[in-house]
Amino acid sequence: MGVELAAEQASSYGDLDNFHYTDSQLVYHVKNALKAALEGDCDNYNQLVGVMHHSERLLPDEVALLVTCLKSLSGAVSCIDVVHHRSLLAAIFGMRLWNYSTDVMDALVELVISLASSSAQYVDLCLDMLVSNFVPPYSFLELLKQPRGLTRKDQVLDRVHSTLKDIANLVPLSPLRLEKVIRERMPNIYMKEPLIVMYVENMLRLESGAIGELVGSTMLVAIVDRLIDLDVEIAWDDILHDDFSKGIFEMEIEDLEGPADDLQHDGDEFPRQTWIERFFGGNVVAEKLDSLMVLTFEHLNSSNESGRLDQVFEVLLQSFQKTVLTAYKSKFAQFVMFYACSLDPENCGMKFAVTLVNTFESSAYPEWRMSAVACLASYLARAKFVSASFVASILLRLINWCSDYCKNQDGDSNPKAHKVFYAGCQAIMYVLCFRMRSMLAIPRLRSQLFLLRLDEILKHPLNPLKVCLPSIVEEFLRLAKSSRIFTVPENHVPNGLLESELSMAFGGLERLDMFFPFDPCLLKKSDRFIRPNFVYWSMVRSTYEEEEDDDDEGTSDEDVHELRTGGSRMMSDGLDRSDDEEDSDLDDFDYSLNKMSITPKDPPSYRFGVQMPSRIRPSTSPESL
Repeated sequence: MGVELAAEQASSYGDLDNFHYTDSQLVYHVKNALKAALEGDCDNYNQLVGVMHHSERLLPDEVALLVTCLKSLSGAVSCIDVVHHRSLLAAIFGMRLWNYSTDVMDALVELVISLASSSAQYVDLCLDMLVSNFVPPYSFLELLKQPRGLTRKDQVLDRVHSTLKDIANLVPLSPLRLEKVIRERMPNIYMKEPLIVMYVENMLRLESGAIGELVGSTMLVAIVDRLIDLDVEIAWDDILHDDFSKGIFEMEIEDLEGPADDLQHDGDEFPRQTWIERFFGGNVVAEKLDSLMVLTFEHLNSSNESGRLDQVFEVLLQSFQKTVLTAYKSKFAQFVMFYACSLDPENCGMKFAVTLVNTFESSAYPEWRMSAVACLASYLARAKFVSASFVASILLRLINWCSDYCKNQDGDSNPKAHKVFYAGCQAIMYVLCFRMRSMLAIPRLRSQLFLLRLDEILKHPLNPLKVCLPSIVEEFLRLAKSSRIFTVPENHVPNGLLESELSMAFGGLERLDMFFPFDPCLLKKSDRFIRPNFVYWSMVRSTYEEEEDDDDEGTSDEDVHELRTGGSRMMSDGLDRSDDEEDSDLDDFDYSLNKMSITPKDPPSYRFGVQMPSRIRPSTSPESL
């Protein structure tokens, strides 16, 4: 009797003993069919293979037949030959759990586990089959929008992940193979968004699941790599298609200049026609990246709630150093680090900044050092959760490095020879443009600012003021003049706002180090995670109107002298402070930010400081956007 007929007859009866085929007898028939195929008799074998191909709208008898055959194969895996039974294996590993009822799913995963544990030659095939079920067939995409589709999704994925865990327990080396399979199976950036998102969901589920300790780090690194792939696919022409010569800061300011009735001042909403919609409405790649970023943010939040953030952050930090930091024109992927730091400022937030400053000080690659210090400056300027005291301590390290560099140099300005030095100077000025006023609001930090050795750097023959980006230099000098902290001789101040040959040589064309990575996030869904902890240029600029009226009554020469000569003991070992002092600093810093009005009083063309770009971009115009 043929295998198909025997199985069909046996499966048609609830009491198998009343018919003459027990489970062991069915296994025996399947084994015979497999052995006969080795000798050239393929009739029963072909029937068995044909049963495996049943998937479309199965009748109850057909479901029972398929379940019976799968279970029989589980007991006969020792007779399956990877070469001679290739068609059977192809049929089994080509089955999609999504197409079957739960009875068939259970029988199929049981067979997969049996195959994986029977021989090492099946492990990769089994893992590949399971990973292929991370995403459904295209025909299921619409069904997933309905409750029954979501139920099927849970039924499939629960079985996939439990089976991966069972195989890992039976085959200890399988997680190493799983990492490779997942990377190879990962959807490319052109695949439909729901499929990419679902695949990454499963990767994150593995990261936090039972075998997360074995494969978790690989999952996170692979996800960051995919974020970078999507990120670099978004060209700047897509973002600045209206006017490439216009900086992102200008656009941010312009959109905030709308009618007051259009603004929600809770920090979560902007006018309907925001710059986010303006740039990325209909951009398919940006929408995919946005969805994956949100998924990653939610995973980070969940990891924080479960006490796993430290572990996850270490992996992300290593990945950031190897990929994001060196990626050409990464625009948004780095916000994964920003959000992780915002969840734990005292640990992750400080560790991130220290890693960047260490890279700047000691890396063997100049480009990495320049990228690191640009990222550091952008982070310190934009991260609302970083205390003013910590910003000051990092600035001290940067200033000390630049000062030591100056002591060993006596030549004239040379952008190419001293590019790391100029990148450091530019970073210092950029951070001060954002943070100087908030630090001045804290008496202890105000005293320390007067004691920094920035004057000697700015007056050095290397003359960073004539090399760094003019827009940043101009804004910095404006703030320095009003605060009377830093004095610069006239011959060191660049004339006008046009770029000199020196600054153009430093900026160059298409330079990675000319970007400040933490500009306002232009991804629509991701923005809500970043906005509560983000310092916008409009917030900083809005304090000018409040304080400029006081400039004439500002710090007197006597006050300056007292600040310059007093308080030196505070600077002895890098801004040491007690916990109470730190809490006070944080309170003062929060207050200085909270009082900043979001809506500026004057139009964007009122002064050049408004147009200071957050993103140092290639020298394509007089303003070096």
